[in-house]
Amino acid sequence: MEEKYDLMKLIQVKYQRLSKGQKLIADFILNHYDKAAFMTAAKLGNSVGISESTVVRFANELGYDGYPELQKSLQELIKNKLTTVQRIELSNDYMTDDYVLKAVLKADIENIKTTLDKIDNETFEEVVNRIISANRVYVLGLRSSTALAEYLGFYLNLIRDNVRVVTYGVSDIFEKLLRLDSDDLIIGIGFPRYSNKTLEALRYAKNNGATVVALTDSVISPLSENADFTLLAESNMASFVDSLVAPLSLINALVVAVGLKEKGKLSQTFEKLENMWEEYGIYVKRDPNIGK
Repeated sequence: MEEKYDLMKLIQVKYQRLSKGQKLIADFILNHYDKAAFMTAAKLGNSVGISESTVVRFANELGYDGYPELQKSLQELIKNKLTTVQRIELSNDYMTDDYVLKAVLKADIENIKTTLDKIDNETFEEVVNRIISANRVYVLGLRSSTALAEYLGFYLNLIRDNVRVVTYGVSDIFEKLLRLDSDDLIIGIGFPRYSNKTLEALRYAKNNGATVVALTDSVISPLSENADFTLLAESNMASFVDSLVAPLSLINALVVAVGLKEKGKLSQTFEKLENMWEEYGIYVKRDPNIGK
């Protein structure tokens, strides 16, 4: 089933042909799709007083192979529609004080597993090669993705001297991209809710002939529209915070892959850095007498 299909319209079209129990599910989803997206089939069934098997048959009636596919479509539907207030309400519904630690860690583990399943190795390798061959590499991430962009830019700068992190500051975003051209590469990082400024910057880069890489959560992410290459990382979280564990893990893989292909430069760089860190006392030295 196409990801972009209007799920709500589909439910409405199929509604009259549904059984009594299935209509209860349809009504619940139409009125509470934000909550249904994070319910198991059993929990959804309990909420409306019908069996788990009826929920599964409902998903099949809509054309899905099973409930997990329907749930995924619901989650795609709400990614850009949930406000922060709604996300806080979701946290209250599905995360109790004594369960929050396990719930968050389990969600992050699932995000990494899903990222492993959907990442394309050939695309990953091509992006690594394009980073190495580019004249200049721009890294752009705004709002919650700023931390990811800074992290990626910090480590790429240790390997190469042509990396620029694009963030808000004295200059406007577009002024920092002024000299970007067809020999350059830009990595745009963005997850729901997507930043309009990031989309505009990637569109500008594409129009100027630069190679555009999107690091985002879905092939239907708006960042993918102007991307030559898209790297996917899962970021689902039923909370008011974004889950950036899988994106960060993917960024780590990028940095390591680039470093392995630039081993000679990397060794020289870190030899100089170690001497500098030692001379200026950048890191705390452990007292050898402690613990004796």
